[in-house]
Amino acid sequence: MIKKKIVVIQGGTSREREISLKTAKFCIKAIKKIGYKAVKFDPKFLSIFDIKKINPDIIFNALHGRDGEDGNIQSYFEYLRIPYTHSGVLSSTIAMNKHFSKQLFRNSNLKTPNYFYIDEKNYLNFDFSKEVKKNKIKFPVVIKPNKEGSSIGVKICKNIKTLKKEFNNLKNSYESIIVERFIPGQEIQVAVLGGKAIGAIELRPKRKFYDYDAKYKKSSRTEHIMPANIPYKKYKEVLKISERAYKILGCKGVVRCDFRFYKGIFFILELNTQPGMTDLSLVPEIAKYVKIPFIKLVKWIINDASINR
Repeated sequence: MIKKKIVVIQGGTSREREISLKTAKFCIKAIKKIGYKAVKFDPKFLSIFDIKKINPDIIFNALHGRDGEDGNIQSYFEYLRIPYTHSGVLSSTIAMNKHFSKQLFRNSNLKTPNYFYIDEKNYLNFDFSKEVKKNKIKFPVVIKPNKEGSSIGVKICKNIKTLKKEFNNLKNSYESIIVERFIPGQEIQVAVLGGKAIGAIELRPKRKFYDYDAKYKKSSRTEHIMPANIPYKKYKEVLKISERAYKILGCKGVVRCDFRFYKGIFFILELNTQPGMTDLSLVPEIAKYVKIPFIKLVKWIINDASINR
């Protein structure tokens, strides 16, 4: 019997390279346990077109961040005509662009924090006070890159002075930036598989918020409450909102939706089309709680790619 050959795209050149390698490590281990052949492929060192020489049955996309989850690498997969995991070109592009996704969420009546968008064309002499007032945003606010993952570059600002300072720190590295109202309350994240929300987990970070260190460093380990400690009706509600967000963005495979729950309202912050698959990642933890072990989850992701492409 010929083993199914899975090329695992890992590493890359984004700021999330380290996390991508960790995701790939755990997924490769699972792929081998399933009985498939796993072939590592790092686009940092190889041309993406070299994948064709390997002749894989499926590409398992374990990249995170720019080029991995923003529609770029997906466009190459489409060109090569090789089935691949996770969402397609358009969904990945929209989800990675917080401004685009927020507009779609708003148009579909999903609550998202009030915000404004800054393009590099407007970086010079941008009037922060005017935009804060115009968009009815009260301090504290969150400033972050418009197209970035893993909470990289995210800062909480208590006043205009701090906001301008953090903007100056970001503007040389990013072509667009988002400033949004900071929503207090509970941090809730939902895993969605194939359009079906399977569970919601609550996060209680030791740090100010669920930043990069809280996500990936065991020393900054966040308390995970599964299922999320919210009323049953609200739990069902956030699952339904996540399924709507998945459909609105036209996603495929597995995604994670991030929320803040405040005064009985769910505010969707973003949707991640390439959620982490490490030992500290949330989607595998949620899946495990609903009796989907990691190996079964990885197999589902692979089978989903072969069905939907």
